[in-house]
Amino acid sequence: MSYYVSEISQIIGAKCSGQSNAPIQILLTDSRSLSNAAVSLFFALKTEQNDGHRYIHELYRQGVRTFVIQHEFDGMNELTDACLLSVDDTLAALQMLAAHHRQQFNIPVIGITGSNGKTIVKEWLYQLLNPYLNIVRSPRSYNSQTGVPLSIWQMNPQNELAIFEAGISQPNEMQRIGPVISPTVGIFTTLGEAHQENFISHEEKCLEKLQLFVNSETIIYNEDNQLVKYCLKEKGLLDKTFAWSRINPNADLFVKNVEKEIDKTKISVEVQKFEFLQTIMISFTDDASIEDAIHCLSLLIVLSKNNFKFSTFDFKFDKLETVAMRLDVSKGMNRNMLINDTYNSDINSLSIALDFMARRSTDGKLKRVLILSDILQSGMVPAAFYRKVAELVRHKQVEQFIGIGPCLMSHSNLFSMEKEFFPTTENFLDSGRWRALKDSIILIKGSRQSRFERITEQLEEKAHQTVLEVDLDAVIHNFKYFRSLLHSKTKIVCMVKAFGYGVGSYELAKTLQERGADYLAVAIADEGAELRREGVTMPIMVMNPEEHAFNTLFEYRLEPEIYNFSMLDAIIHETSRRGIMHYPIHVKLDTGMSRMGFGTEEISRLTECLDNEGVTVKSVFSHLAGSDSPLLDDFTHEQIHRFTKESAIIEQSLSYHFIKHILNSSGIERFPEAQFDMVRLGIGLYGISAVNNSVLRPVASLKTRILQIREVKTTETVGYNRNGILKRISRIACLPIGYADGLDRRLSNGRGSVVINGQKCSLIGNICMDICMADVTDCDAHEGDTAVIFGDVITVNDIAAQLQTIPYEILTSISPRIKRVYYKE
Repeated sequence: MSYYVSEISQIIGAKCSGQSNAPIQILLTDSRSLSNAAVSLFFALKTEQNDGHRYIHELYRQGVRTFVIQHEFDGMNELTDACLLSVDDTLAALQMLAAHHRQQFNIPVIGITGSNGKTIVKEWLYQLLNPYLNIVRSPRSYNSQTGVPLSIWQMNPQNELAIFEAGISQPNEMQRIGPVISPTVGIFTTLGEAHQENFISHEEKCLEKLQLFVNSETIIYNEDNQLVKYCLKEKGLLDKTFAWSRINPNADLFVKNVEKEIDKTKISVEVQKFEFLQTIMISFTDDASIEDAIHCLSLLIVLSKNNFKFSTFDFKFDKLETVAMRLDVSKGMNRNMLINDTYNSDINSLSIALDFMARRSTDGKLKRVLILSDILQSGMVPAAFYRKVAELVRHKQVEQFIGIGPCLMSHSNLFSMEKEFFPTTENFLDSGRWRALKDSIILIKGSRQSRFERITEQLEEKAHQTVLEVDLDAVIHNFKYFRSLLHSKTKIVCMVKAFGYGVGSYELAKTLQERGADYLAVAIADEGAELRREGVTMPIMVMNPEEHAFNTLFEYRLEPEIYNFSMLDAIIHETSRRGIMHYPIHVKLDTGMSRMGFGTEEISRLTECLDNEGVTVKSVFSHLAGSDSPLLDDFTHEQIHRFTKESAIIEQSLSYHFIKHILNSSGIERFPEAQFDMVRLGIGLYGISAVNNSVLRPVASLKTRILQIREVKTTETVGYNRNGILKRISRIACLPIGYADGLDRRLSNGRGSVVINGQKCSLIGNICMDICMADVTDCDAHEGDTAVIFGDVITVNDIAAQLQTIPYEILTSISPRIKRVYYKE
């Protein structure tokens, strides 16, 4: 469904500058989410932290021509063919447009609000009803002032039911987004502590949330919460309610019995004059999930009473799936298990996280440890609030408590278990007390401001005397060199897959982001998720996506490569299931590599399948098989010709422009005429060139230290199988690096060397798993001196040539247990 610019201008009361009456299908508030410029309208939102007007020029460069603005900006007159819609408040205009769009549909709209459980109830309702109805719903947890209108914009004439959630953090916010959703049926989940600091009382917050339902026909709520019931009465909404209760048998839905078993719960209810859905079974036992399920059941009953014929439907409550919590679990040092939860820090989420920890330590082998920061969103008197926290921690059987922050320190007397307190995260790390944690399951729970990720890094740190030093200045130099070979408008996607070709992806990605790279590419979704968690915001392409990783793809805004119909069907199905539209994908064509991608004979069917509102083709690309070899130049030209022809067919069929790219590092140097819209910079970024290695700088140096030097007689041998044979009395140095670290065993027995104090020293004997030996008889070497495996003297190329392999293999073979050290002059 689309609106013409002239219609939108009238709806939002804008002053229009420029001539355009293009159809608009996509509303854009984040410049990084651009998918189809020709039909996109960008709202330049202004916040305390940012101003969307800064990104207008970049979007204009990418093809966007219609913008909603609220003030003038630098270079405004340079946008000669742009259409600028001027308003007083771009956020209000966005909400106004979405509210108008909402009123075009006469279908049941479910609005969900509350302190917790909104997303779970929404997703469970979708799981229950989607087999029978065409449903539109909020993607992810789009419940904010901008998320709500973007959710509403997804509504289309095919929808039979809509489910949207609404969240607030300050007074008067619901007055703005309530009319946007305008729900016919409301669900009030819970009233908790989240964002309480911005409200005078729980009553004020409850009344604000209920503003969502002022024009609703029915409001579902838990009658046992007396404050919510009182507020409904104060708002004059009590006569619209469908109330459920575990106490009052006269409630609209009375929960007669809840039977918990080890891994499931049976819920029996009674509804007057209603025999359908009297008993349900769910595969959850926690109280929050039980309450969420009752809210879902209540909605099905309300819809059934409103002419939805559900009596023949089989609602599979027992098949409801977990809605992913934002908790990361990983192994730590000293046999610890780490649960990292820094997503939010209210007392309700703390309770959920503690339950999560309890379920993973039921055998009692691991000590339960909680590292907690000050909780900033309480709204209660600190003494009363932290008494409540202490009671919760004790009730959840936490054995050791580490509190970080001035509020926790001042209330340390409330905690009765083994405990320690520190004023800041820095103080805790400097104390070294974290080193004493062992054989524990550790919940690391802190607000974003506390930067608890630094604690996680220390607890996960892998100590090793061998390091891979990464020169970020060399990375920047190499990037600039390849940039100089391209047209100014050609984009660059930097390959940081396989842990950044072995050198480590986090710092590399951040450096490239700062230097203006357009895209990053990783191999698997988990690599992209790690980059997101490290603060990388630029677009990330996943080259080898797998269906089981779709949750990760969507949660972290990762863009998958699509290489066959099975994967294409799966991603389209998943976007439909999740209510996502225009999700960016990258389509791979096989033009001669015979590895992955759509073949020539599949292009016609491919164009038909790509015509789907769930996905948008962000790019089409292919892979050159021999761009580094002059012997294969004819074949390379043939691939480029084939790619040009087939990508044009796809673009003509889709009727919108997408990025095209085929060149890799060697292709950039040898076939610059085929740079299209973007190139993929891989091994060249790391200092390996197909043309002139003297131009590029080596990025990585693998170094270790001498553990021990001993004198060995000629009658003795060195290493396993006595293969290290000596012809003279020799000084043998032991180095803490072996084949488990990525040092190839084929370099044993004098084939390989290391550099110590500027001098090459041959390896002697067999390379062991964790140790190798070097002959330092003719070198002024001492225990503790540095030994360089590869760097400026012995290069990655040198070792690759010795082993008759490629530099890629040498770099990517370096074990993750080798610590990466980044430096910049």
